Amino acid sequence: MTRQVGLMLFFSILSLCTVFGQVSYSIPEEMAKGSLVGNIAQDLGLDVKRLKSGRARIYTGEGTEHIELDKEKGVLLIKERIDREALCGQTTPCALDFQIILENPMQFYSITVEITDINDNSPVFKNSKMKFDISEMAQIGSKFVLEKAIDDDVGTNGLQGYSLSQSDIFILNPYRIGSSRNVEMVLKKALDREKQDRVSLVLSALDGGNPQLSGTIEIILTVLDANDNAPVCSQVEYKTNVKEDSSKGTILTTVTASDADEGLHGQVRYSISNAPKGALELFNIDEKSGMFTLVGELDYEKFRHFEIDVQASDEGGNADVCKVLIEVLDTNDNPPAINIMSASSTVAEDVKPGTVLTMMNVQDPDSNENGKVRCFLDDYDHFKIMSTSNNFFTLMTDSDLDRETKSAYNITVTCSDEGLPSLSNSVTLTLQISDVNDNAPVFERSSYEAYIVENNTPGLSIFTVKATDADWNQNARVSYILEDSSVNGVPVSSYVSVSADSGVIHAVRSFDYEQIKDFHFRVKAQDGGSPPLSSNVTVKIMIQDQNDNPPQVLYPVQTGGSLVAEMVPRSADVGYLVTKVVAVDVDSGQNAWLSYKLQKATDRALFEVGLQNGEIRTIRQVTDKDAVKQRLTVIVEDNGQPSRSATVIVNVAVADSFPEVLSEFTELTHDKEYNDNLTFYLVLALAVVSFLFITCLVVIISVKIYRWRQSRILYHSNLPVIPYYPPRYSDTLGTGTLPHVYNYEVCRTTDSRKSDCKFGRAGSQNVLIMDPSSTGTMQRIQSEKSILDEPDFPLEVSLSNTFCLCYFLCIHLFKCLFYQDSTFSTFSTTGHGHVF
Repeated sequence: MTRQVGLMLFFSILSLCTVFGQVSYSIPEEMAKGSLVGNIAQDLGLDVKRLKSGRARIYTGEGTEHIELDKEKGVLLIKERIDREALCGQTTPCALDFQIILENPMQFYSITVEITDINDNSPVFKNSKMKFDISEMAQIGSKFVLEKAIDDDVGTNGLQGYSLSQSDIFILNPYRIGSSRNVEMVLKKALDREKQDRVSLVLSALDGGNPQLSGTIEIILTVLDANDNAPVCSQVEYKTNVKEDSSKGTILTTVTASDADEGLHGQVRYSISNAPKGALELFNIDEKSGMFTLVGELDYEKFRHFEIDVQASDEGGNADVCKVLIEVLDTNDNPPAINIMSASSTVAEDVKPGTVLTMMNVQDPDSNENGKVRCFLDDYDHFKIMSTSNNFFTLMTDSDLDRETKSAYNITVTCSDEGLPSLSNSVTLTLQISDVNDNAPVFERSSYEAYIVENNTPGLSIFTVKATDADWNQNARVSYILEDSSVNGVPVSSYVSVSADSGVIHAVRSFDYEQIKDFHFRVKAQDGGSPPLSSNVTVKIMIQDQNDNPPQVLYPVQTGGSLVAEMVPRSADVGYLVTKVVAVDVDSGQNAWLSYKLQKATDRALFEVGLQNGEIRTIRQVTDKDAVKQRLTVIVEDNGQPSRSATVIVNVAVADSFPEVLSEFTELTHDKEYNDNLTFYLVLALAVVSFLFITCLVVIISVKIYRWRQSRILYHSNLPVIPYYPPRYSDTLGTGTLPHVYNYEVCRTTDSRKSDCKFGRAGSQNVLIMDPSSTGTMQRIQSEKSILDEPDFPLEVSLSNTFCLCYFLCIHLFKCLFYQDSTFSTFSTTGHGHVF
């Protein structure tokens, strides 16, 4: 079957920033599923991508969706087979009306698809047989109305004519009454019941389709005796109007017919011979009286006009046909039907006025004033409804929205017609206002201060910062961030951390009040919006001191391998200042207040310690019976709770000369630590000698090149023993002999108990420093250095001296490694002696 598709396209541009267009197509009925209707994207001038992004869809209201949209190709396709007769019946033209809806922005287009008829229905008679009783007295030219065939097709495909099987008695006479094609059989030859009492014919109904279709009915004629007058209708057409809300039993009209015959042959019977589909359920005619009444419920929206054939017949089979034309009048019996074409259930609070929220199609099947519709809103300041075209309305914003003021609206749209009385319908739309990140977090305080005691546990919670956000959900979710900064050159993140969710500030490290007393940083509160909004606040942390440091003894210095002794002459008087214990405490406040006590002593009756200043003095006259070696243990305590303390051992030598002191103190044994890894020291010794040898060669070559005539000045210097005296603990009163410094040069042999002492300057107090683990002798000379005045050395002398020096160093190194019984001591005495 050849398919013909007609295309008609036109656009109309409407207001309110929404484009509406209309496209019409023409397709034949009974097209296969999936058949192409038309390229809607091309005809509307739309890009296929727009169909996808706008989520294009077909809106048919409450009707069946016969057409579907292929968004991938932008074409309209047959969704299911379309039967024009089932869809429109005899109504022409037959068309499908629907809309295509697009979103973002909202748009819709009206589409009309006309369904053209194809010859898919044959003419059909209601009955398979038709019987006539004809009087033999029937005159030539008598007419016998035959049953009309029904062809659901329209136009040329509909019923076009009739044909009668070959007969010399009857001929067909087709005729029209209104738009109906009727046919009657005309007697052309007199009947003779005695010759033929029964005649059988076949009536064929033909349509105009290609190929042509037909339907048949058998006509059986029985010849009767004389009834030579047929009933005659008083009118050819009976016209009447009836309201669609008329009740059952309403009399519409009365059909009358007369028969010139008398008796049974003159009695007329009325019947409906031909009626459109569904009419027999709505109307009835009284067989005897011809009264035409309503027996069903009319609906103007379904059927507006009826053409019904009424046959008036007598007992002899003679009949006449008249037509009853019924016009159905509309009444306002249908309220407007509100169909939501597209609706936004959620809208952002920052939308601009005029944003389309909902598109509605309002249908009222009534006609004229009864079908005119207007829509309005209840009292809403932020919204308005506009009519965009016939029966189409849009709901849009009329002013700015604020979710923090109101987060949801129930909008009632009411639509009413203009009938009397007016009918209305309403629908309630729920609109949620979605949040926009338009509020920054706000801290509860403009700044924060917190205290924490030092020596805290890392991870300890210090306190909490709190910020609130007036927004909702993710936009109101506050995260806390530690802003980058530094404290004394160290990133603040190494001091504290901030919990992103709770705002709890934790200590990352254990704080030390002695290192840092307070610091400040900034915490930023940032919401989860996009883009995020934030605010910040300054936080100051103050460290509180704790008594966590014991006192530190500065003097006398406690050394691992040396023995420090303060010398007290036997002639010392009562109150003689032996030495002074100097200690500090790095804590603050009362935690740093120090007191000194004598814990143990060889002779507690000989010495005492000042409680506040730590001065050790004699409390009686020194006698010859007092031991040379005196060992004092001094405890230094702070004033913290609980208090902390430190002890220091002070060795005092009660003697008038160094040999006497040395003879006593050399008997002391000391622990020695040796490293048995001989290979390491040998390699180290070889490396040192090699380095010195190469250095000497470089020096000799330099002397030879530049021919120096003046020999190098040799410096013989040793590290001096420098007493350490904190300024704030110095003896500023000048009492005793503590301010004076004395230097000695002490030389001893390995196992000798006698030593030679050279006094640089007379002194009244001496400090003896002994290191029995040493194996050589070093001389400490005062800061003066002598310069040789000899003339220039020859190159050979320089070379000899250099090698001698290397040899001496090598021998000295090996002696230090392998001889364990040798002793190396250095003595230095000061007013307040100290050992390095």
